[in-house]
Amino acid sequence: MAASHVAAAAPPDDAVKRRFPRFPPPPGAAAEPREEASTATGMTVNTPLCFRGKKILAPMVRVGTLPMRLLALDYGADIVYCEELIDIKMLQCKRVINEVLETVDFIAPNERVVFRTCERERHRVVFQMGSADAERALAVAKLVESDVAGIDINMGCPKEYSTKASMGAALLSDPDKIESILTTLVKGICKPVTCKIRILPSVEDTVNLVKRIEKTGIAAIAVHGRKKEERPQHPVHCDVIKAISEAVSIPVIANGGSHDFIKEYMDIETFQKATAASSVMIARAAMWNPSIFRKEGLFPLKEVMQDYIKYAVRYDNHYTNTKYCLCQMLREQLETTQGKKLHAAQSTQEICEAFEMADFYEETTAIFEAKKTSLETETQDEDDQMEDPDVIKMAVRFDKREYPPQITPKMYLLEWCRKEKHPQPVYETVQRPLDRLFCSVVTVAEQKYRSTLWDKSKKLAEQAAAIVCLRTLGVPEGKLCEGETHLINKRKREDRECLNNRDHGEDLSEPSHKKANFIAETSDMNVPKMPR
Repeated sequence: MAASHVAAAAPPDDAVKRRFPRFPPPPGAAAEPREEASTATGMTVNTPLCFRGKKILAPMVRVGTLPMRLLALDYGADIVYCEELIDIKMLQCKRVINEVLETVDFIAPNERVVFRTCERERHRVVFQMGSADAERALAVAKLVESDVAGIDINMGCPKEYSTKASMGAALLSDPDKIESILTTLVKGICKPVTCKIRILPSVEDTVNLVKRIEKTGIAAIAVHGRKKEERPQHPVHCDVIKAISEAVSIPVIANGGSHDFIKEYMDIETFQKATAASSVMIARAAMWNPSIFRKEGLFPLKEVMQDYIKYAVRYDNHYTNTKYCLCQMLREQLETTQGKKLHAAQSTQEICEAFEMADFYEETTAIFEAKKTSLETETQDEDDQMEDPDVIKMAVRFDKREYPPQITPKMYLLEWCRKEKHPQPVYETVQRPLDRLFCSVVTVAEQKYRSTLWDKSKKLAEQAAAIVCLRTLGVPEGKLCEGETHLINKRKREDRECLNNRDHGEDLSEPSHKKANFIAETSDMNVPKMPR
């Protein structure tokens, strides 16, 4: 399912215009929760996230993606944590606004959505990251701060992929690093900071560590009542969580009760009393059936799964993640006819068909296509309005198969400018919001040139602009059909010199003077947008 992105730095409520009807929540969904307070002037403002008396969806790898978080909120969860996301991976992402889905997406260089969120959860979602470095953690926190309600550091994951990088439970043996990371975050961002730990071998050591953590100024601490070597089948140590709760003044969030305690909503309170905790965080019980958060009781599993699928389709969740979460819900029913259909599904559409939701999939897809068409029309109108009559245009694209190796139109244009004693070509490149395609305008001798065709990369767009300029000037552009030229022969001589003296080879990359105006925001670059 296609999704269009618009890069932006503003919070989603400022950046996204609600031009399309919103999807209704699944049946039985609760109204959007938001803590608010009235000012003396009668205005309503958001208050900081409170961690007392709350029922919280725990961070779970592959489970805590947007559809599960929204469903948990619908069923009554007060706060939802996203799955742990690694700091280094997040720092490679750029923040973009997806106008079709009405989401804020953090996109990796390979175009994969690493983190997706929306306005519906902005005041209730806590972003959990894996980090072993204070400065990296702060950089990630600043990247996502405007889109989430809080930041959490994972200090309890016992898995090797986390501990071998000194993250997760490995941090428990390095209190100085814990203190550095948390203090840096508390001082560096405005949103509340929390952490999630496991217990240490002794109660005394655990309590002493938590007291030291409390002094960093964090808003709350989640405690998984098991040691790092213990697994779900081991009993949860309620006595240790209780000792922690009685030793500190910040909210303590009890976690780890799914196996021994929590089978229905009333069990949440039982676990909370047994640990004397301020709040309860639920993982596997919510993964199996997120309606565990409903005061009125559990919904039938089929209904829950259909509600989950609605959100998965609505927010274009990758089908492999959707399939994984549904399999966790089915559990012992995986060998049923329904389970076998799910196991065989190889797309979101096939998952919908397995659950008799083909009509919903088609209707939702049609809505997305209508949105996309509308946005494309808008974008084309804006492109037409911003056309510069002084720019020479042609409909051309650069196809490297038509050129010798290491020879490009940009090289030919640069060579021509040097020969004619003109300044170097200047390339100005923009990225279109709707489809994230690129267009480049090259200025040569005070004249501008561009292709009317948009390309999938900045480099291709610049080559196309160079082709327009060269063809307008009647200058060779280096194509194979043009035969060998001075530039090709020069490059061959340079290649031979490199082969003869590899140890002292020169960098043959083409020089150019570029002025790139990207609208895509990255973690370390804030650049102007293409006008909207």
